Amino acid sequence: MNRRLSFFLIAAALVGAVTSIDLAAQGRGRGGGPPAGPARTTAPVDMVGTWVSVVNEDWMWRMRTPAKGDTTSLPGLTPAARQVMDKWDASMDGRCEAYGVGGLMRMPGRLRVSWQDDNTLKMESDGGQQTRLLRFAPAGPPGAAAAVAPAGPKTLQGNSAAEWVRSGGAFDAFMERGAGAGTARAGALRVRTTGMLPGWLRRNGVPYSENAVIEEYFTRFSHPDAGDWFVVTTTVTDPQYLTQPFITSSNFKREPNDSKFTAAPCKQ
Repeated sequence: MNRRLSFFLIAAALVGAVTSIDLAAQGRGRGGGPPAGPARTTAPVDMVGTWVSVVNEDWMWRMRTPAKGDTTSLPGLTPAARQVMDKWDASMDGRCEAYGVGGLMRMPGRLRVSWQDDNTLKMESDGGQQTRLLRFAPAGPPGAAAAVAPAGPKTLQGNSAAEWVRSGGAFDAFMERGAGAGTARAGALRVRTTGMLPGWLRRNGVPYSENAVIEEYFTRFSHPDAGDWFVVTTTVTDPQYLTQPFITSSNFKREPNDSKFTAAPCKQ
């Protein structure tokens, strides 16, 4: 990786983390209500396209299956989690539990993002052949995402409630592109997922439970040399199996088309 691109990724991750915190605060009331209209037409950023994961940290535990019992760089696990991990063996490698919502964004591979309808963003993965549906409330105040997700049978991807969060004045000014170019609106996608089946944080069976809560912030960036990127900051909170929240940031780069997107199903 060249020095310019490396610097860009580090800067993007840092700005993404700070922006997510600021946007979260505004989503709780400082930033005012969202613009009226469908999520597709009021989006502050464009997430549509095919994106490839760029694994620039935790390579040894993401690009290959860790050894049984390896929990390096994970938070503390409860005794109940250790009991689940002890049941894993190499024959279970590739099972669908590794591609549940708690681990999918950490898996190497590609995502294809499109609008299923005006208020549903669809994310398809080639690895594990999974589909996430991120549902926006038709209208409502900031924080309304928590009430969007429908009740129904539990699935590996769970019920994901989404909302746009916007930075407003100061950060929009930071994104100014020059005289005559207008202002690039800044913002992020917030997703809160519950109601999922149990899954794995890693392919070696490190578990999260069906009672976990998974919150994500997708922050998008563009650079004239490095192209289009997004950073997804994910927090998995699961008192049943984790002694503290598990927080990660994962990078994705947009590809020119989906010619390299080849879906491979997981093992049941």
